[in-house]
Amino acid sequence: MTPPADPDPSLAEPLQTLAAGDRDIARALELCGLPPRRALARGFSGLARIVVSQQVSTASAAAILGRLEELFPEFVPAAVLAGGSPALRAAGLSRPKIRYLLALAQAQETGRIDFAALEHLTDEEVLERLTGLPGIGRWSAEIYLLFALGRPDVFPAGDRALQVAAGKLKGLPAAPGGEALRALADGWRPQRSAAARFLWHFYRHAGI
Repeated sequence: MTPPADPDPSLAEPLQTLAAGDRDIARALELCGLPPRRALARGFSGLARIVVSQQVSTASAAAILGRLEELFPEFVPAAVLAGGSPALRAAGLSRPKIRYLLALAQAQETGRIDFAALEHLTDEEVLERLTGLPGIGRWSAEIYLLFALGRPDVFPAGDRALQVAAGKLKGLPAAPGGEALRALADGWRPQRSAAARFLWHFYRHAGI
């Protein structure tokens, strides 16, 4: 397997800790190496990008995000609200996602959501605040915790790629469902974020 061009050194220590207690991770880590660096901007921009990426292919999400960047050189709530539905539709967003992005922009503009305050809350408190917004489910909130806030012990067990990768890693006859994977991931505390990032890396590089 070809290692990523830009491996994330911050994952070396937590993944070595995981590998010491999980021979399957140890074996896969030798084959795959460290996952690449990956982060999202904090605030409206990062969460909006997560919404755009929901339930679409990576290529589709990238194309839509590229059009959004062209339409909104400053991807901030005021600009999105000014452009409204026509601009978001021109970027290729579906009606529900247009509604969610406008609601998210409005939530920040009215003070319903304070992204700076989220940085001082617990993971569960952040989940509660974010999932109270239209179109933000648990998966989206967990992705924000993991890639925007950089929390160390988050595991989006509802993610299908993680389920498939975990099944392959553990030699299971079928991919575990969300609850089963959440239970499996309990053994990776308190480095579940590193485990999740490694499983996505494994998913991409194992030809699953």
